[in-house]
Formats: sequence, C-alpha cells, structure tokens
Amino acid sequence: MPRFGTRLSLGLLVLLGFMTFLLPAHPQGAPATADKPAPAAQAAASPGAPAAPSTPAAAASDYVGSSEQCKVCHADEYSSWEHSPHWATTLDTRGGPAHQGCEGCHGAAASHLADPTDTSKLFLFEKASAKDINARCLTCHASGTEHMAAINSLHAKNDVSCISCHSPHHATEPQFLLVKAQPELCYSCHLQQKPQFAMPFHHRVNEGLVQCTDCHNPHGTIGEHQLRSSATQDAVCYTCHADKQGPFVFEHEVVKVEGCESCHTPHGSPNAHLLKVSNVNILCLSCHTTSFTNAPGAPSFHNQAAQYQACTLCHSQIHGSNFDPTFFK
Repeated sequence: MPRFGTRLSLGLLVLLGFMTFLLPAHPQGAPATADKPAPAAQAAASPGAPAAPSTPAAAASDYVGSSEQCKVCHADEYSSWEHSPHWATTLDTRGGPAHQGCEGCHGAAASHLADPTDTSKLFLFEKASAKDINARCLTCHASGTEHMAAINSLHAKNDVSCISCHSPHHATEPQFLLVKAQPELCYSCHLQQKPQFAMPFHHRVNEGLVQCTDCHNPHGTIGEHQLRSSATQDAVCYTCHADKQGPFVFEHEVVKVEGCESCHTPHGSPNAHLLKVSNVNILCLSCHTTSFTNAPGAPSFHNQAAQYQACTLCHSQIHGSNFDPTFFK
C-alpha cells in the first residue's frame, strides 16, 4: 500500500505539471490574438497597400430597404408595380435589400434619394443594352424549364430584350406581364407568319384556341425555331395529335426520319389537312417513284389518271399501322 500511494502521488504531480504547460500565457479573458493586428488593419498600415474590401454593412448602406420612398416621385410606376407579381419581393427577406422591391431590379437607391440627379448606382432599363437587360432579369428568372436556354435563344441573339415583350410597370396582359396579347405580340416581328394563319386551313391561333407559345418557347430551346419538342421536332405536334405518335408495328419511315413537316405546313395552308400540295397523289409520288431507291415505287397497275382516286383511299393509315405494311385499313 505505501508503495502504491507513492506511485499515485508522483503521477498526480506529473499530470499537474503537464496541464500547467498547456495553459495560455495570456491573461484570463484576453483574446489570444489581442497583440496581433487584424489583417484589415495590417493592410491599412502598409504604405501602398490596396484598400480593404467593403464590408457587408457598408454595401447594405447603399440600399434604402423600402420602396415607399420611391413612390413620392414615381407614383404611376409604383401603383402599377404594386398590383403585379413582382410586389411579392417586398416580403421576401431571404436575399436582403438587394433583392427586394424597386431596388431588386433598379439597384441601390440611397445615393439617388440623397441627390435625385445621381443615378450612378441605378440600373436604368431604358439606357441599358438588350444583353444587360436580359442578364438583369435572369438573376431571378434563370431557374425553371422556361428560361434554361434563354441566353442562347434566337431572341437573345437578335438583341431582343425581355422588356420587348414584358413590361413590369405597364403590361396590358396581367399574365406574364405582356405588353400586348398573343398573337399580335408575336406578329409585331414575325410578319411572315401572320398571313399564314389567314389561310383557308390553319391552326386556330387567331381564333384564340391555340397560342404561339403552345408550340414555341420564346425564351429558347435546344431545337430549331424554338419549338417545345425533342430533337425530332415532332413531340410538339403529338401534344394535340396523339393518335399519330405511335409507336406502330409498321412505321412510315418519312414520319420518323423527316417529321411531320415533310408533308404538312405547320401554320396554315390552302390545302386540306395543311398539306403542302393540293393533290395528295403528287405528294405521295414525290417519294414513291422508281427514281427513289429508299421508298417503294407505285405499282404499275395503279391508275394515276383516274379522277378522285387518291392514294389515301386505300392507304389510309399513312402515319403508321399495326396490321399492314402497306398501311391499308
């Protein structure tokens, strides 16, 4: 027992000395870095050193944080904006004042309120380029399937900005804040398509049953003509014409290879079923002749001189068939 007590006492002494060695040399309550200047102070003390970056508090001071003061001078804009979907940003505090209210789009307004002639920190849409306007809008609207290809859209590449179609303050259409209702808004630039929808046979866009944006995404897609479709460009047609989609046991190859536009014009036509030609036989014979090796030619017993004897009288399932390779009934 005495030997054990001696060993225990020596162990306690060694442990106490080790803990004393680990204790900090600074007085109790004093920070360990009190005698070392902060990095910002070191930078300020060094001659010729660059200025320290502004703190979040300094950046926040450039913002007013409230849109009520803008109302004093911009009453009309404020009144229309107050009844728009953008009004919801005033209650969303997650992004801070830089993403709220008027300053969410127009930038920091503190200096402008102090001096109304000072617009150096404001984003003025009427003076900005289409590229800058689109980038400004996409800071909030870049997410979602509608705007995923916006920066590479045909509209963006042709310097068409968001405010060419949308107006946050003076929209005539409450949905999507459009400056004008469809299709007149689209006809403002796409004049060639306007008479196509006046053809005897057309998609009923002018009647209001179909809209341009049902088939096209004005903010861009990966395909041609900004169509809402896959790489084959036919998925948009099958949205309404689902019975033509298939898959079929016997496919009409031209439908899969060249698509619906190989036979139909999408906007309007003087011919029934929006066909490219008035005589359906001529349309069929553009492929089914002896000069084409990939498509079977018309048999010799077919009498093309007979009136009213269209190919589709017999080959009625021309989009594809589950029963007959020649697309009979």
